[in-house]
Amino acid sequence: MGDSQVITRVQTPARYRLPSLPLSSFAGEAAAILLLTPLFLYAALWNGFPIMFFDSGAYVLEGFAKVLVPERSSVYSLFLYYVHGRENLWYVAIVQSGITAFTATAFARSLWPRTSLWKFVGVGVALSLLTSIAWFVGQIEPDCMTAVLVLALYTLAFRLPQTGWVRAILLVLVAGLATGVHPSHLGLCAGLVITLAALKLAALIWRSRELPNPVLSLPLLAFLLGLGLVLAANYSLTHKVFVSRSGAIFLTARLIGDGVAGRTLNDICPTQHLKLCAYKDKLPPTADDYLWAPESPFNKLGRFKRADRAEYETIVAESLKRYPLQSLGMGLWGSLRQYFMFRTGDGVEPQMNVLDHEFWDFMPRQYKSYMAARQQRGVLRFPAVNVVHYPVALLAQVWLAAVLWRAVRRRRWKVATLPAFVLVALLGNALICGLFSGPHDRYQSRLAWVPALIVLLTARQTLDRALRRPVESGT
Repeated sequence: MGDSQVITRVQTPARYRLPSLPLSSFAGEAAAILLLTPLFLYAALWNGFPIMFFDSGAYVLEGFAKVLVPERSSVYSLFLYYVHGRENLWYVAIVQSGITAFTATAFARSLWPRTSLWKFVGVGVALSLLTSIAWFVGQIEPDCMTAVLVLALYTLAFRLPQTGWVRAILLVLVAGLATGVHPSHLGLCAGLVITLAALKLAALIWRSRELPNPVLSLPLLAFLLGLGLVLAANYSLTHKVFVSRSGAIFLTARLIGDGVAGRTLNDICPTQHLKLCAYKDKLPPTADDYLWAPESPFNKLGRFKRADRAEYETIVAESLKRYPLQSLGMGLWGSLRQYFMFRTGDGVEPQMNVLDHEFWDFMPRQYKSYMAARQQRGVLRFPAVNVVHYPVALLAQVWLAAVLWRAVRRRRWKVATLPAFVLVALLGNALICGLFSGPHDRYQSRLAWVPALIVLLTARQTLDRALRRPVESGT
């Protein structure tokens, strides 16, 4: 027998082997969370400081000074306060990463419990490098909670027996927090709960074992908890009960950018004395220009704090009444654009002009580290990053759509549940953001890593096997 025919199998000595722990074991689950938490922070660690956004200063001001900033979530602002962000913003980033790691692990464990610890950590490494996850988890913004909300709701609705009550209670708390930290999350959670209710109603009407029968009570409890947090946080700052004081303003800005509000003002200004009538012939061309440009009429009218909410509600109502097709059509066009806008790095640039006062007033000991970060030195660049991130996110969605299409054709409704739920969440997020605010890459990018997580966990399986066994066993 020649040398070429001899096959030598070298075995790794047992003392050098890593322990093979499945996610179903407590040790494997705990180790996964502990290892993924720093992995998901890699972008912030490389930056040298948690990543800041334009809105971060408003959250800092609202949370640490305990004053209402109408355009920002009181829940997230108080979250910064209660996790001691004033002492160190790294505490905020670490808690956000821990929440994300726990939710992703609970989701994967409920579907694929035999997944080994090291395979799952490898998935975490791939997510951190190939998707946007690390750029949101390490950012002082509530955007990282969008994906957390979707994963938590799916696990609670469809995988409760595999999850167990202790994890389920934790997931309800996590989903409630995620719902409350951003107004769009409140709408997204409500939409997903309504979708689950419709699915449950269909299962009851047709009484078919083939149709998934989701648990509705826990997702609904998470929504109510999130709504309660919003009401409580707003009351703690103002001693008044309300959900939002800026929704009509953002929607008006979107209608201004679409050209609808200008036509409405031309119609109603001869008979209604609105403050914005004085500027109807020189409205900014985009919603962002109206809300944030220095020379915008919005600044002259007192911005959010002194805005006449009744006036903005009037403009919205009149626009919808007079130009319903244009108002809705332009919003839907923005939502369609939003669905395909998920490039990483939107707004991640030097923020000194925006945040200097907040650091000096509330966090002077962190100012030096903040200024030394790569972001403030202007060295962060995202074109090369998006050469990888964008196609990975797009292909992952195509993969999910292919699984869904094949499952529907074969009438495997339980197989279709996971891809359908994630794609509905992506569509719902795009609809909410496109209709109420206008499209921005960061809105969809914050959720774009969820399909990639599913693809990475099922990468070695066929399309038919990828979701059949985990989804059909115990929904």
